[in-house]
Amino acid sequence: MSEPFMGEIKITSFGFAPRGWALCNGQLLAISQNQALFSLLGTTYGGDGRVNFALPDLRGRVPIHFGGGFTLGERAGETAHTLIVSELPTHSHTLPATSAAATSTDPVGQSFAVSNNALYAEPTTPLPMDSRLISVAGGSQPHNNLMPFLTLNFCIALQGIFPSQN
Repeated sequence: MSEPFMGEIKITSFGFAPRGWALCNGQLLAISQNQALFSLLGTTYGGDGRVNFALPDLRGRVPIHFGGGFTLGERAGETAHTLIVSELPTHSHTLPATSAAATSTDPVGQSFAVSNNALYAEPTTPLPMDSRLISVAGGSQPHNNLMPFLTLNFCIALQGIFPSQN
């Protein structure tokens, strides 16, 4: 196997980091003991930049290439999401009605119809509408926001060839 570039990230199918590599789990490393790697990563993934710096943390994350509005080291997205009104598709709630005369007092499966009696009276204390006609729907619970995935191990090379720029 050829020597990796320092800072190179590889995906493995086993659950540990090989010698000379570390897990991409956001751990902090001392700058004094990893000066070359710090010169590549800086504080892009965290750390104070004086004493320590962080490795990338890919736990529960999908890596994407930087560019297109995303900067190197930027974290975004969410594993669960609760919809808000502005995210719902535009829609309407119709109220079935007919100009025919009423034939039932049971609202279930029926349309509003022309009453055989007067419909209105002087205002009094409002009463709730029959829950069989209209009710609150939904639970406002977050839903899973993950694409199908396979869990693998991401490791970063702590040692290797220092990459040069073209």
